[in-house]
Amino acid sequence: MLNKKTISFFGVLGMTVGSVVPMLFGDYNSFDQWAVLGGFVGGIIGIALGVWAGKRFGD
Repeated sequence: MLNKKTISFFGVLGMTVGSVVPMLFGDYNSFDQWAVLGGFVGGIIGIALGVWAGKRFGD
């Protein structure tokens, strides 16, 4: 079974990075639709990377 902590860590990391990316383009509103969408997409990508890392480097 995959490690839940690894998947959670990558999910939170992906959400954080995805929410911050719009700031690189000059959108400094934290609750804007682009920040929410970026957090959602980043979370999905982070979970996918967490699953991959868990399979690759796990037990």
